[in-house]
Amino acid sequence: MTEQTLLGAPDEAALFPAARASGCPFDPPPANREAQETAPVVRVNLWDGTRPWLVTRYDEQRRLLADPRISANLMRPGYPSPSPIPAGGTTASFILMDDPDHMRLRRMVTAPFAIRRIGAMRPATQAISDRLVDDMLAAGSSADLVESFALPLPSLVISDLLGVPYDDHEFFQRNSKKIIRRDATTEERSAAHHALSAYLDDLLARKRREPQEDLFSDLARRVDGGDLTDQQAANMGVLLLLAGHETTANMIALGTLALLTHPDQAEVLRANPDPAPIAAAVEELLRYLTITHTGMRRVATEDIDVGDVTIRAGEGVILATDIGNRDPSVWGDHADDLDVTRDARRHVAFGFGIHQCLGQPLARMELQVAYSTLLRRLPGLRVTAPLDTIPFKHEGNVYGVHELPVAW
Repeated sequence: MTEQTLLGAPDEAALFPAARASGCPFDPPPANREAQETAPVVRVNLWDGTRPWLVTRYDEQRRLLADPRISANLMRPGYPSPSPIPAGGTTASFILMDDPDHMRLRRMVTAPFAIRRIGAMRPATQAISDRLVDDMLAAGSSADLVESFALPLPSLVISDLLGVPYDDHEFFQRNSKKIIRRDATTEERSAAHHALSAYLDDLLARKRREPQEDLFSDLARRVDGGDLTDQQAANMGVLLLLAGHETTANMIALGTLALLTHPDQAEVLRANPDPAPIAAAVEELLRYLTITHTGMRRVATEDIDVGDVTIRAGEGVILATDIGNRDPSVWGDHADDLDVTRDARRHVAFGFGIHQCLGQPLARMELQVAYSTLLRRLPGLRVTAPLDTIPFKHEGNVYGVHELPVAW
């Protein structure tokens, strides 16, 4: 068969990820949608000249994410890295490992993210949300929602869960932003990762001397017990700190912006602020926005047939979940519409299979609290800048906005 590429012949193909259309900041890049209409699997070009496969459709994405012949190990030859890997390799966390190492390490941090444990955190999260809104109201009638609410809420919650002093939040926020920027240099990214690792290594040492009831104290006990090395514990800490505040903060701000620019959808929730409609709206916003917009990266360990294509062992695979979550064969003719009454629970915003997001119960709870609090406490909330002037994070591996000016 004739091999398909993102934009035609190999020498014509644009780099992946492609650009979004001007004026459509919530929608996936048009080139990706065109590829989805063409075939379930197409070739794309990456920054380093490699040509991995882009999986464009929902069913094929779920099937491959659950396939043991697909590796998450970024050190395997052929892995489609979104940016240069530092010379000498990198110290990956368990999400970039395969079983059995992946599951052994993942199980060590599963308990704090269990649904029942997260449910017990909801009252404290609600209190934090209300306090942040109180501060916004006391300061006046306008604010940058990112700095005033979207970023501090998950930062405070994850700091408490992990046992990280919130007074250090500017340090870990500054370095985490460098790690997830696609346009950061290898040196900048390595320096930021090293700074966070060194900080968390020092924190683990303090937890050994003065253990508390938090996740980092548990990791320190596991290091003392020989279950983890210091480096493994620090890498887990970097992962949990990054994933625990950066992604949720972006989703709070971007989801709020989506609701405010779709006032009919926001009104549906204001008219019925009960938990069930808010929970459904969170799933729809996760589907609609899919902030991990550069795809989930894998590499084939064996030959795999997908439709008329054979993905060969050693070839890179990118699962474009942003367009998978807009696949009309799953979500219907109105897949590109935001509909908070839609049953969107089948989305793949958190991935699928053994590597699906560990912290999804926490993220769901925080988003439910955040959106419901903003809509209830600030019924006149509105964006005060034109959509085309809002600085979106096109340069990052996690999508969102740098700032969101609002008033009420």
